[in-house]
Amino acid sequence: MKNLLVFLSACTFLLLSGCSSRASRLPNSGNNVDSHLRSNCFPALGFQPPLSTPPDSALDTWWCDPADEHAFMGFSYEVTACQSPAQLIREFLDIRDHFHGRYVRLLQLSDDIVDAAWISGLGVHALIWFGFDGDDIWIGRRDTLLAALHANPRAKFITRVLQFGSEPLFDNVLPVNQLTAQVEMAKANLSSLGIPVTVSELAFGYQERAGSQALLDALDSINIHMLPFFSQQASIANDSWPIVLNDLDWFIDHGNGKKMYFDENGWPSVTSEGVQPNSPLAVADIQNEHDYYVLLDQHCEDLKAVVGGGIGWFAHIYSDDQEPGYGIYNEWGSLKFPFHPRTSC
Repeated sequence: MKNLLVFLSACTFLLLSGCSSRASRLPNSGNNVDSHLRSNCFPALGFQPPLSTPPDSALDTWWCDPADEHAFMGFSYEVTACQSPAQLIREFLDIRDHFHGRYVRLLQLSDDIVDAAWISGLGVHALIWFGFDGDDIWIGRRDTLLAALHANPRAKFITRVLQFGSEPLFDNVLPVNQLTAQVEMAKANLSSLGIPVTVSELAFGYQERAGSQALLDALDSINIHMLPFFSQQASIANDSWPIVLNDLDWFIDHGNGKKMYFDENGWPSVTSEGVQPNSPLAVADIQNEHDYYVLLDQHCEDLKAVVGGGIGWFAHIYSDDQEPGYGIYNEWGSLKFPFHPRTSC
């Protein structure tokens, strides 16, 4: 797991072998747009936020039902480059219009991000990053993000969930009981805004920590890191479904029927000092990065059948210039491979 820890430390700055008991069915390639295309809920693909900020009472009917959201959701997106408002809007619109994304997952929430999400029609998964130095800087990040959610009148209309992460259990940042207390505190703080709270974590992070079931019970949704390349059983992406299913089945058994997402989710196209496999057979190249997302799309019906309304999954990450090897775009802004997964099945 050492290589995995190094990799996760780096990636946090963003951030078919038929072994399933649930039958896999190949997708209908002609139907890759979500069934909410003409819906009037946010962030359905057919819905555009109004020019003016709605009254708070609109929240009662604003969001699409999580039970109806599955398949491809959007991208993780790193903002440490301090992108200009124009770049945020341009790339968020690309996520929305080109890839049919509904959400973007990122580390912070600024007024520029809220504006770009509003203009593009994207929902946000906003993450409080703990870091790896054992210090308390995360407390300031937490307070800043919570304050931003209250201060910007549109923030509650674009923020689907607040996440604690990344991998706080796996990285032993806080004891389980203290992390659970942080989740409960954030839920109370955000209750007036209607924003749910979760933790962004690996299955192994929960499995290695005694008492983690109490944390799972406190979460509003379960946001899973699915990184099968780092499994000791990894080889090629086309053969990674049993690895995915093993972690997913554990969450099904312990999640009490809650909505689940694969949020830090992908397969690298290159290795580096911090991205090394734990299996000598694991292959990192562009073909396998592509094949992993094709695999998820081929199992769309299987993932849709999961309790809580099915699995919605993110691609990690938007561009290689945000994190090398994981982007859909390379560092020069060209697509590395065709990418048009279904948003409904």
